[in-house]
Amino acid sequence: MTGDRPSAAAWRNLTLATAGFTLTFWAWNLVAPLAADFDDRLHMGASAQSLLVAVPVLVGSLGRVPVGALTDRYGARLMFPLTSALTIIPVLLLIPAKSSYAALLVVGFFLGLGGTTFAIGVPLVNSWFPPAHRGAALGVFGMGMGGVALSGFFTPRLYHRGGNLPFLVIAIALAAYAVLAAFLINDRPGRPVPTTRLATRLTQAARLRVTWELSALYAIGFGGIVAFGVYLPTYLKTWYGLSPTDAGTRAAGFALVTVVFRPLGGWLADRVHPAVVTAWALGLVALLATVQSFDPVLAPTATVCLLLMAAGLGTASGSVFALVSRVTPQPQVGSVTGIVGATGGLGGFVPPLVMGAVYSAKSSYSIGFMLLSDLALAGCVYAYGRMRTAGTETAQGPAPHTAQGPAPHTAQGPAPHTAPGPQGPAPHRGTQAPGNPAGSTTSAPDHGSR
Repeated sequence: MTGDRPSAAAWRNLTLATAGFTLTFWAWNLVAPLAADFDDRLHMGASAQSLLVAVPVLVGSLGRVPVGALTDRYGARLMFPLTSALTIIPVLLLIPAKSSYAALLVVGFFLGLGGTTFAIGVPLVNSWFPPAHRGAALGVFGMGMGGVALSGFFTPRLYHRGGNLPFLVIAIALAAYAVLAAFLINDRPGRPVPTTRLATRLTQAARLRVTWELSALYAIGFGGIVAFGVYLPTYLKTWYGLSPTDAGTRAAGFALVTVVFRPLGGWLADRVHPAVVTAWALGLVALLATVQSFDPVLAPTATVCLLLMAAGLGTASGSVFALVSRVTPQPQVGSVTGIVGATGGLGGFVPPLVMGAVYSAKSSYSIGFMLLSDLALAGCVYAYGRMRTAGTETAQGPAPHTAQGPAPHTAQGPAPHTAPGPQGPAPHRGTQAPGNPAGSTTSAPDHGSR
């Protein structure tokens, strides 16, 4: 990097990371667009279908924790091609597994590996881009979520042309990418490499307060995107009576909107405090989820509500990770990203199960949307009330603590203490102050906001 401008190598790595994120996310989401077709053959209930689409989400989410920490240690140059190549195995295993529900669950478990690449790309992009451009760069990388949209649109169409075609296409694409990534992705020279054990690094990241604050916000923003990505086709098919292909197409449109607005959230976070952007975005989601809970007609009310919710969730996802890069120590970005990303993915694991259970019990999705509204409103309030302070304290560093400590006595010298004459202990303090000036400056520890 020259000055504050990203280098050509930074843009190359961003492009490759985004492409890999897109492909692996497509692979991660292969089951959801085909769940209705699998249901026609295997006669699954609503809860069983919800579990089928949720298992890859769960594994991909939890897997981000160790993968993020391993990226801190070994770098994205190794982790990106390795993870992409390993994802080929469960993709191909979907071919023989599609005739058995139990086999689909097992393969879906390993397919979750494709969802872990998020924790590889964030520390890579974060290390290459200067702070002034980091939010926008992470937002561009987050456009790899478009793999969900691509899967929703193309996977059912490829499947109807040939039952094995989507799995073969993705396997070939992943193999080609793994080769390119092995040669073209580079870790930034001089990046800090932790030498402590994996468990120690994860423990240190887990002790940061902001790790869990950001995890909660990301669970709402990104978790909402994942939940809609995997369950929206089922919701549209069940409640509005759409065909599987039409439902997949509309779900792809939802995912596309989140992809477009995620970099916008990062770009806004570079110019406005990320917590403010997050609060406004989640406030919009809370309002629209309330409207959707009243089961409006699909055209135009429900369509507008769902697309605007997609915009709010995409914006929140981009702004939250701009906040991650602001408040997290560079050597711990991968570990913190893994935990935050895992929590975000878990936020996408629970709602499909809840929606399936609620519909089975009440034959309605209203309660599910009201729960989303409540969570989004809570996130809005917390982001605006607490995270603005966390970001400001970190950006300012230890200066406020030093200024509030005993430093003013050092600057003024002993004169204020000796001037009043013999009035109690003041002369005693005055004679000690010059003898320990360093203590006056350094006695206030730097706790920071992290």
